[in-house]
Amino acid sequence: MKSPLEAPKKQISEETRPRPEKSAAPVIDTSKMAKGQREALELAEAARDPLEDRGSFASNLFIGRYDFDRIYPYPAQSAEDRAAGESFLQNLETYLRDHVDPDEIDRTGEIPPENFAGLAQIGAFGIKVPQKYGGLGLSQYNYGRAAVLLGSWDGNMAALVSAHQSIGVAQPLLLFGTEEQKQKYLPRVAGGEISAFALTESHAGSDPATMSLRAEPTPDGSEFILNGEKLWCTNGVKAGVLVVMARTPPKIVGGKERKQITAFIVDVDTPGLKIAYRCRFMGLRALYNAVVTFNNVRVPRGNIIAGEGKGLKVALTTLNTGRLTLPAACVGVSKRLLEISRKWASERIQWGVPIGQHAAIAGKIAEMAGNVFAMEAMTFLSSSLLDRKTGDLRIETAMCKMWATETTWKIADDAMQVRGGRGYETAQSLAGRGEPPIAVERFLRDCRVNTIFEGSSEIMRLFIAREALDPHLKVGGAIFNTQLPKSERLKAVFSSGKFYAGWYPRQWLRNGAGKIDNLHGMLAGHVNYAARTSKRLARGLFHAMARFGPKLDREQLLLSRFVGIATELFAISATCSFAQWKINNGAPADEVLSLADYFCRSARLRIDNHFAGMQRNVDKRGYKLTQGLLTGEHVMLRDGIV
Repeated sequence: MKSPLEAPKKQISEETRPRPEKSAAPVIDTSKMAKGQREALELAEAARDPLEDRGSFASNLFIGRYDFDRIYPYPAQSAEDRAAGESFLQNLETYLRDHVDPDEIDRTGEIPPENFAGLAQIGAFGIKVPQKYGGLGLSQYNYGRAAVLLGSWDGNMAALVSAHQSIGVAQPLLLFGTEEQKQKYLPRVAGGEISAFALTESHAGSDPATMSLRAEPTPDGSEFILNGEKLWCTNGVKAGVLVVMARTPPKIVGGKERKQITAFIVDVDTPGLKIAYRCRFMGLRALYNAVVTFNNVRVPRGNIIAGEGKGLKVALTTLNTGRLTLPAACVGVSKRLLEISRKWASERIQWGVPIGQHAAIAGKIAEMAGNVFAMEAMTFLSSSLLDRKTGDLRIETAMCKMWATETTWKIADDAMQVRGGRGYETAQSLAGRGEPPIAVERFLRDCRVNTIFEGSSEIMRLFIAREALDPHLKVGGAIFNTQLPKSERLKAVFSSGKFYAGWYPRQWLRNGAGKIDNLHGMLAGHVNYAARTSKRLARGLFHAMARFGPKLDREQLLLSRFVGIATELFAISATCSFAQWKINNGAPADEVLSLADYFCRSARLRIDNHFAGMQRNVDKRGYKLTQGLLTGEHVMLRDGIV
């Protein structure tokens, strides 16, 4: 029953080949949108590649296709790959324990120079860079294991290493760089020269259409001259080289002007480039985050990544992979917080018993444990699939990023509650009065930004929702698209009707995932639930499209519920596959099953809440209330404050 996890070579070639420039009318009707909204959507649509028909496990959940054999048996790391990373990971763990003082880094807001040198010496700045370019050449799975170690010890170190090679120069060049660019820059960044990624501006965050940094070609076209400013450039203060997104002159596509965003490699010592300001934050106090200004900065045309106008695609594709580092670091910090909470709950006596025997505290710790198990399952499932090149995993990586970062924040909040006053007290203060310096408040401050980094949770939900709608838009989107001729729209009515006449009745079938070899009965029950619920999810999405038509994209809270359901189904499925692999490899079955069963039952309750919220909610009333607040209504809410 098992299909190969490795995608066919023909498919890999198809997925990685350059796409021709799109010039047809967009799938989404933009004719009735405001100019700014239309430009932003058209720019984003031009930069994205549609999911291919085979989809991925998570993307197929939205159309009621439950392909458990794509993730089961669990695609565990091979013994050979594990051995390849073992020496480095042991060196990294030893180095962190012996040479990195996270509380001192937090107190001073600085990572000591010797730590930069030490990390470079063990290869931590070139984990995935191939050996021929001076890196370690390790897999995404081993890179994730490194992120777990870093996240469990110090968030500043995790951010430094992650920003350097997940979104800095290394990842874009590995994906899109020319051989000349790789030979020039990869040895530098693998050897310890810090790199950074410059996308955000004061008026352009997740909306790149408003980007103002410009790159104008010189008369002979050999160089581009950059002028403008970038905000929140992580690692910018320490970087020697940047990946910079800039607006280049627009081009005409299909008779319409289209904005162009281009990715450039820029050396920090280029005349006119200035690190103007170091930003400071609530957590990650040693984050080297900069405002970078560009004043007539000249960059050779040869420093363009992937081609002129391909910058947004470079950014999106880089982030699709880079996002997995954050959930891996979240696994690390969540495991650390769970252990702190477990130990304290077994030692702290109140009313004659350890506080872990009080149901209120026991409930928090059980939830932490189940979520940590699921987080690890999802993150390393996605990492392994990425290593095996099993197709387009943008949905899986986005779900991992969104779910893991939000869950970790909840775990940090609960850990502080379990530790009480000692959770809120700083490690330095605890040590000063003779108690163990357990820095729960530092972990909480440091992990808060993870729901904002590399695409906020809200943007992740919209991103996933857009991809979820893609199969339906391909089938029936033309019906509502007033930019298309009436003949094409009428043709779409008949073609979509034919498709849905066959597809829709199948979404009411109660069959589960089918016979699954060697899966424990308890886990099989949860997998069958997930298979049935994916059909219910698909029906609900279809009903919403029928109800709202082209206005569905405005129903962001409704769409977020669909995304929430699919994400929980992905988590359940990954957890069950992971649990069976653990049992097969000698882990105590009763312990594994207690974790997996608790998590899956909890996730099913959350799914019930999402479905209930589709029928009964206060979304419209809340939106109306907010619009009134924005225009100055409800003055009473501002009374009595300083």
